[in-house]
Amino acid sequence: MQASTPSSFAIDVPGDLLAGVLAGRHGDFERLYRLFERPVFTLALRMCGDREMAADVLQETMLKVFARIGDFRGDKGSPFWGWLRQVAVNEALMRLRHQRRHEHEVALPDDDRMMEAPGTLPPAAADAACLQRALAALPVLTRSVLWLYHAEGYTHDEIAVLMERTPSFSKSQVARGTRRLRELLERPAASRTRPALVPEVRHA
Repeated sequence: MQASTPSSFAIDVPGDLLAGVLAGRHGDFERLYRLFERPVFTLALRMCGDREMAADVLQETMLKVFARIGDFRGDKGSPFWGWLRQVAVNEALMRLRHQRRHEHEVALPDDDRMMEAPGTLPPAAADAACLQRALAALPVLTRSVLWLYHAEGYTHDEIAVLMERTPSFSKSQVARGTRRLRELLERPAASRTRPALVPEVRHA
């Protein structure tokens, strides 16, 4: 089941604000940064699982957005936030690809037999700290696929392109990863493992 609520990136950006950024007005740069600071940071944290890396993704994403904002065309009514989100996802994935060179386990075992509908996550998923701990227990690629699918509403075909994999890989990771995430979230609080990871980040 994909995201039932809009992406946190779904922010209506006034045309005059975009025009101001394009014209190089510093105040408008700051306004745009503040609008998307939390969505970009949260996405990067969920995908990368590391606060410092998420902060780097945020900074690089916004620098690239400011440098390339003239490339945004809004073709076929596509929103600005979707374009910015794509920049953020690409930046996070670039860092994860670099990280994968130094890791052996990058995803749950891929199995075409495990591609049934993933279902919904338990109520504990609404607790940001619990969700962060559970995601941290998953392999890097698995948690990235889960977040893109469940939270951001990407399709399996879109995830396949982003990950340079096949749609079957995405389906398998969502099915197996959701099952594993559900198991982690449904454990009694006292028995949950708590990896050494910064819990929910309140990024101003």
